[in-house]
Amino acid sequence: MSTAFTHRNLPRLLLQAREAVMAHTRPSLREHELSDQQWRVLRVLGEHGAVETGRVAREAFILGPSLTGVLARMERDGLITRSRDPQDQRCTVIEATPHGRKLVKRLSVSIEAHYKWMEESLGKEKLTHLYALLDELIALEQP
Repeated sequence: MSTAFTHRNLPRLLLQAREAVMAHTRPSLREHELSDQQWRVLRVLGEHGAVETGRVAREAFILGPSLTGVLARMERDGLITRSRDPQDQRCTVIEATPHGRKLVKRLSVSIEAHYKWMEESLGKEKLTHLYALLDELIALEQP
């Protein structure tokens, strides 16, 4: 039995696109013994500085139970520090250590070079359009 679908498998295409892009990034991450999840955390911290744990989870797309383990390993490896939020003692704030910030700076050079190559290959207009379409799709699917 086969089912005739009208539309292509969008979730699979998005995963394929992610994997294609990450294929360029992963070797650099592995050189520095970072997982994809650890990089996503460092990228959030690199963009925003000290961040509350819940925001890290949302922006890095890591579920709470998984984030706990990721953060523990990152703290053990000297990449981040965790502290209580001075404004709200119930919340934990994550911040990259000098070593973590140095890694973000080092890795961002090759990652930005890859994005620049994509922009040159696709054209700035197409890449900007792709970003806009993805943002629109994300907003459309929000509850």
